[in-house]
Amino acid sequence: MSDPQSTSGGAVSAEDVKKIARLSRMHVEADRLQPLADDLNGILSWIEQLSEVDVEGVEPMTSAVDMAAPMRTDEISDGGKRDDVLKNAPKKDDGFFVVPRSVE
Repeated sequence: MSDPQSTSGGAVSAEDVKKIARLSRMHVEADRLQPLADDLNGILSWIEQLSEVDVEGVEPMTSAVDMAAPMRTDEISDGGKRDDVLKNAPKKDDGFFVVPRSVE
């Protein structure tokens, strides 16, 4: 891969950025296309460097600290906090929030 800061060559061109922006429904000023392409090429270069790392025999991990996740029993309840939840509601009726009608 060429130098990520180079404006010629590289994996992502200004035209690619323009197309990605259009597909993403994003407006990107013309003078920002090449700098964004350079940034993306830099990111892709870092990713390419990661593929060179030897990870043979290394177990995947979910955290840098080996620890068991605390588990609890999955019990269904109403939470017991209905009155606390409703106490600041502007309108309530029989234990439920009352909201304005949104569809006529």
